[in-house]
Amino acid sequence: MADVDLDVVVVGGVGVDTIVRVGELPLPVEDTIKVPPIRRYVGHTGNGVAMGCHTLGLRTHFADVIGEDPDGEFVLEHYRRAGLPFSHRTDPSGTRCAVNLVDGDGQRTSLYDGRHPEGMVVDPALYEPLLRRTRHAHLSIVDWARGALASAVALGVSTSTDLHNWDGVGEFRQAFAYGADLVFLSAGKIRERIGSVADDIFSRGRAKVVVVMDGGAGSYLCLPDRLVEVPAVSVERVVDTNGAGDSYVAGFVYGYLEGWGWEACARAGAMAGAHAVRSAGTHTSFISADELVR
Repeated sequence: MADVDLDVVVVGGVGVDTIVRVGELPLPVEDTIKVPPIRRYVGHTGNGVAMGCHTLGLRTHFADVIGEDPDGEFVLEHYRRAGLPFSHRTDPSGTRCAVNLVDGDGQRTSLYDGRHPEGMVVDPALYEPLLRRTRHAHLSIVDWARGALASAVALGVSTSTDLHNWDGVGEFRQAFAYGADLVFLSAGKIRERIGSVADDIFSRGRAKVVVVMDGGAGSYLCLPDRLVEVPAVSVERVVDTNGAGDSYVAGFVYGYLEGWGWEACARAGAMAGAHAVRSAGTHTSFISADELVR
């Protein structure tokens, strides 16, 4: 491998979120519903992990596919202002986007437009040179990132992925579930099967740890020999849950690269996630290393 001058490379997962704040979810069937000002943010899972790691002081580089369109320009300007290195290719299908409905308690429903064609092929030159320079790679669950995951494993780079609302069965996410060292996923579809799903990932994959995130109920740190319940960090008011899981992942990865124990990593993730829900919008505020350590 070349000289390592990066801590984290994030592959895949940027888009533009339009946030609409509503009184309640699900929405009533009405011809018109008056809402507060509608806002747009650069968001999606890879952006949240990359920006979270970048704010924590990790040497971070992001790589993804966007469109030659206004949303793509919005993304590029965002990273120029943030000082986050971003390598990209363009595709005629455009930049991913979503409309997220957020209720008064900060809970959300996301209407996701992934728009990139199934089976998209991305030249490995986008990510392989970066993987040769990094300590760790985080792979978002976009189809073409399977190749980046395989490359990272072949290079001996530690890896992580977030399966989001995987049911523990669906084939699409199996390559990520069984291929990464640190596996994150949401509790929603596996709440009654957390232990068995984690055991399956351990037995069929290469995971060192499986982390199941359950929002305000906390998270579950699953290790091959035990399961630890990690309480959520109390916050005075949840403003917006958009991006909380991505911030959790960034905080956990920070602890992992600092050499902390698994439970300390999970507490760091919980603290980073709690920080995120205190601000409106997608990925608008990230915890710093100083605040995390304090």
